[in-house]
Order: sequence, then structure tokens, then C-alpha cells
Amino acid sequence: MTASTAAREDLRLAVEGMDCPSCALKIETALGRLPGVAAVAVDVGGGRVRVTPGAEPPDPDAVVRTIRALGYAVPRGVAPRPPAGRPHDHGHDHAHGDCREHGHGAPDHGHDHAHAHAHAHDHDHGHDHEHGDDPADRGRPWWRTGRGRLVLASGVLLAAAIALSLAAPALGPWPFVAATLVALVPVARRAFGAASLGQVFTIEMLMMVAAGGALAIGAAEEAAVVVFLFAVGELLEGVAAQKARRSIAALADLTPKTAQLVEDGRTREVPAETLLPGQTVLVRPGDRVPCDGRIVAGGSAIDESPVNGESVPRFKDAGESVAAGTINITAALHVVVTRAAADNTIARIIRLVEDAQAAKAPVQRFIDRFSRVYMPAIVLVALLVALVPPVAAGEPWEVWVYRALALLLIACPCALVISTPAAVAAGLSAGARRGLLVKGGATLENIGRLRTIAFDKTGTLTNGRPLVTDVVPISAPPDEVLALAAGLEAGSSHPIARAILRHAEDAGVTPAPASDVAAMAGRGLRGTVAGRTLTISDPRTAEAILDGSARDAVRAMEEQGKTVAVLAAPEGPLGLLAVRDEPRADAREGLARLRRLGIRPVMLTGDNARTGQAVGRDLGIEVQAELLPEDKARIVAGLQAQGGPVGKVGDGINDAPALAAADVGIAMGAGTDVAIETADAALLHNRVGGVAELVRLSRATMANVRTNVAVALGSKAVFLVTTVLGLTGMWIAVLADTGATVLVTLNALRLLSVRLDDGGGR
Repeated sequence: MTASTAAREDLRLAVEGMDCPSCALKIETALGRLPGVAAVAVDVGGGRVRVTPGAEPPDPDAVVRTIRALGYAVPRGVAPRPPAGRPHDHGHDHAHGDCREHGHGAPDHGHDHAHAHAHAHDHDHGHDHEHGDDPADRGRPWWRTGRGRLVLASGVLLAAAIALSLAAPALGPWPFVAATLVALVPVARRAFGAASLGQVFTIEMLMMVAAGGALAIGAAEEAAVVVFLFAVGELLEGVAAQKARRSIAALADLTPKTAQLVEDGRTREVPAETLLPGQTVLVRPGDRVPCDGRIVAGGSAIDESPVNGESVPRFKDAGESVAAGTINITAALHVVVTRAAADNTIARIIRLVEDAQAAKAPVQRFIDRFSRVYMPAIVLVALLVALVPPVAAGEPWEVWVYRALALLLIACPCALVISTPAAVAAGLSAGARRGLLVKGGATLENIGRLRTIAFDKTGTLTNGRPLVTDVVPISAPPDEVLALAAGLEAGSSHPIARAILRHAEDAGVTPAPASDVAAMAGRGLRGTVAGRTLTISDPRTAEAILDGSARDAVRAMEEQGKTVAVLAAPEGPLGLLAVRDEPRADAREGLARLRRLGIRPVMLTGDNARTGQAVGRDLGIEVQAELLPEDKARIVAGLQAQGGPVGKVGDGINDAPALAAADVGIAMGAGTDVAIETADAALLHNRVGGVAELVRLSRATMANVRTNVAVALGSKAVFLVTTVLGLTGMWIAVLADTGATVLVTLNALRLLSVRLDDGGGR
């Protein structure tokens, strides 16, 4: 990679002290004004900032200086994102050390694996630098945090001022003045830092003006109380943000810290993060699987609920894949590592959720724009309240200036700004814990609006694993038909071939020896089996040698949705084998749940019409069959024109045009790699019911957003009126804003335990 290429790659920075979307807005606005910055994405929950360069990339040092000028800390060093394909970088910016609390910030819970860089800070944080994964750091009590210390200091100063005023009344308001000024120092530092970057209307600036104005008009006691309550409000924000972060940080804890590495027949304990593809590990009963891998010896029931929310353990045998973080239940397994720790399923889920939290929903972007107008508007109203009554009506200056200062505190948009991202982040986290991955707030918002959802058939509504349902003898016994067919198919990887071989194995039938097997131009196979030249083909190819009863049997089985193969010798047919890809166990109920949500499900399949219609009748879904990929995309576009937003559910590969054409593309189950990397949303389990759960999660999240916005705006409106009328004062205004912020955050956190079945979430 050349230097110029590296310079144009995204800068990913760990930033300490961000606890609310107001922080994000300040950083986005300030960085967006720098030369060479094309876009800025701030992940408050993960404590990360991503800067996308323009044609001429920005100066990395200028980016860091700007963030620090706003009052946030950045560990030393800025590095462009490594080129695509480097397995160790997944958007976590491990090269920047652990994210620590600084000043007023709560600890960041990013999953820093680059411990060697954990000390690379060019400033003193005032405490020991534990590793980012250290549980003691994640669980640090509030009184050991920067904001906690500020609250304690402010509280002590306020208590001392009260004590001094009682013990020595002659001192007058000066103890409260001193308490206010000392507690305002960190607030003023951040306010002037933002103002120097062109951001005058910040929460810190409003607080400083309001408290300073209160001192000027002789309301020192109230100024001291207001500053203390502001510190308490910021602390509560930090605590709530920390609780929300833990839902994602807990995902990292699913992967064990150590693994039992098998080398030369011996087992030794090693750090799980050091495992490399190709190595073999022992997973004992009761252990969590330490890596993404493939079972090479043993078989056991695997609890996959930590990764995909599937409550029923699934038995897995040699040759099958297992995911990091799942739990081995019944027997010891030898597992060969297929992905390094930084690229395993858990790491990929964490990366997806963190990136999704940084991607704003349309409603969030609207709230951000509104808040930028709202704050200056309230400041203008406050100015008018301070000037108009005294000038126009001769009212007392101190009364109306006081009310104007209280209005400035109401201008703080904390509750409003946090109302949407808190709910979206909680919704994304709740989905991830159930195996429902959504790529960003925009997708989460759109899913609930879908009116039609188109499903692929194979591997989506069906298991994607054809099974032999019938072996019909014609001129040879059933076991001989099966043995000869298995012999012909032994070297093929076709799904029907695998189904025949599995059926022979399950029936205890040994495939007959075959030689000179060759494909017949897409019509089947020809070869010598047990000394006889045999063919296995579709009924259309063999139609000339089938009599009436055989044709009737073929027709009957195809009407049941089965695919039929004809085994024949030169003298005539030997028998028929029927294969069917059975519908998933929950497909019928999953589709019914969508209908109860007012969504119309349809099936689009490339299979033959007879098979498609049979599956459609079984599941009660309308069907369009014999479609090419471009046909599916065209039909999706037609459905959009007919009835609003359309979702498409498929495997993420074969249906790429239709997934791209749909308003929301949802990838199902088996292809986890593709699911995570391609579609707008992905179901890590193989349940059709997960689509309805996605819809319910979306609707529950947007209902939560509406409630939060109503609480935030409603409280502002009430206290705007009561403050102008003189019914409430400055400290009530701050308390109301803090209370609303805490309320909307706690309401958003309810989504972490929302029900997604038919009993709730609608």
C-alpha cells in the first residue's frame, strides 16, 4: 500500500469522555469544518470516531488537536484503517490503546487487544492504565470516575458553603460564589474550547452563562445548586451510558480467555486470542468454544444461544462448524481453528453492532438538525424575556433576567438529543443478543415499515438440505436401486447426490463400485456400476423409456414438491428416487406471524413451478416460480410500486440483485459470513420466525423513540411556560432537564428485555 493510498483511508480514533449524543454533535461539527474532512462518524457507545478524508486528506494531528480542544482525550497516535482484508482490524481501532475515562468521561468498553499499545498516551489521566478488557475497569464505581469525582467535589463545596453561611452570616454570599466558581472551572474549560472552534451554543456555555448571570444578579446560592445539579446530571448520563455499553461489552466476554491447544498429541493452555487457523483445540464438556472452527473428532450437543439466541441445543458431528462463544454440552471435541480471534463470529458481531450504532437513523438525523436550531432559538427567546418586559413595561430587571437565565438552562437539549440514539442503540443490542443483526439505525427504522416480504425458497423457507423421501422399484429391488444410484453419485457434490449418499448410509446400504462416471451435459450422470452401464437423470431425459405407471408415479411425486431421478440400464428403468427439500419446522408459523403484523409474505423461487406450488400450498404462501435472479429483482420492484416498502429474505449470494433492489435485504442463517458482510440485516439462526422478530424489534424501537421525544419535548414545553410565568426557577429547570435525560435513557434500556413474540413488541 502506498503512502498516498494510506493517507486517504479512514482515520479511526479512540476518544475518551463521550457519553451522550451532544458530545457526538460537537465533535462532528468541529471536525467537519477541518480541511480535507469528507465525513465524520461518531460511535458514542464504543468511544470511537471515524474520519473519512476527501480528495486531499486532513492533517491527523489537526484532527486530534480539535478533539482535545473540545475537552475529550485521544490516546497518542492516529493510524489509517488497514487495507481491506487485513484480519486484525474490525473497526475497533486496536492500535490506539485502551479507552480510558478522562475528566468527566465514563470508561470506554472497547475491546482492545493491542495491549502493547495500552500505555501510549501523551497525557496523564490521573489514574492507573488498566487494560481495556479488565473487568475492574468496566465495573469501576461511579465515585472513582471523573464525573463522580466532580460531583463529590461540587457537593463538598456546596455543603461547605452552606455550613459557612450558617456559621458566619457576615460572609454573605461569598461562600456560594466561591463554590460556584470552583465547580465551574471544568465546565468553562470545555465551553471555551468549543467556542474557540466556532461552537458557541453548547450545553457547557449555556451553563456557564446561566451560573455567571445568577452570580451577577445576586442569586449565588441558586447558582451553586445549579452547578451541582448539572454535575449530577452529567454523572447520571455517564452511568446510564455505561449500562448501555455493557450490553455490547458483554458480547466480548462470551469468548473464553484461554484455550486447550493440541500439539503433538499433548494439550496445553494458551490465550484464546493467540489461536491461528489450522491449529487444533480440545473443547471439553461444559467449555465455551474458544474459536470459530470445524469439528474434526467427536460429536456433541452445542448450545448456540449465546450467539444466535437459539434456545434448543443442536447436536454437531465431525465436519460441522462451530462458532466462538457457543457452549459444548455433552462430549469432548477436537476442533480445528478456521479463523483468528480478531475475525471470529463474536468479533464480527461486535464490529457490526458498533458500526451500526454509529450509523444514524433518519429520525435521529432529523432530531440532530432540529436540536441545532432549537438551542439558538431558545437563547433568542431568553434574550427577549430578559429585555422586553423591563424595557417595554418597566418591569424589574432582576426578575426577568433571572427568568431568562432559567430559560437558558431549559435550552440544554440533552434529553432531546439522546432520545433517539439511546433507543436505537438499545434496539440494535437487543437484536444482536437474539441473533438478529441490523446494519444501522436507518435499516432498523425501515424494517418496521415493510408491507411485503419476499422469501427465497431453498435454504430460506426450506432447510436447504434435500432428503430422499421415496425409493420406487421398477425392475430392481429398492436396496439394489439405492446401492447402484449411490455408486453413480459417489463422486458428485450435487445436493441430490449428497442426499442419496446420506440415505444409503442411514439405510446401511453400501454404494456399488463405479467407474468411468461422466456428466451428461446437465442431464445427469452415466457410468459403469457393478459391470453395468447405468444412467441417472431427470424424468424429462428418461421419458422415452418410462411406461404409463412410471410416468404417473413421477407426476404424483412432483405434485408433492419432490424432485425425481430415474435410474436406468440399457434395457430400461430400474427405479425412481425422489428427493425433497423439506420446509423449515417454523416456516408456517413464522409466515403466520408476519401476516398478524399486517405484512404480506410471498415466495420467489427459481425451482420448477410444480415443486414451488407444492411448497407454497404446504406453507400457505403465494408463489412465483421458475425465476432467474433478474426476474426476482424485477418482481421486487413491481411489489414496491404496488404496495409500499418491500423486504427480501435470501441467502445473501444467489439473490444479490433482489436483495439490492429491496428496501431491506435480510440474509438468513447458514451463510453467516455472507450474512454479516452483505445484506442490510441478518439472522444468525435458521428460523423464519426471526423475520417477524425483526419487524417487532423495529416497531418497538420506533415506539420507544416516539415516547422519548414526547417526554423530552413535553418537559421542555412545560418548563418553558412555567419559567416565563415565574412558577419555576433555575434549579428546577436543571433538575427537570436531568430528570428527562435519565427517563429517556432508562426507557430506551427497556428495549434490552423487550418481548419479540406475539405477546409484545408490536
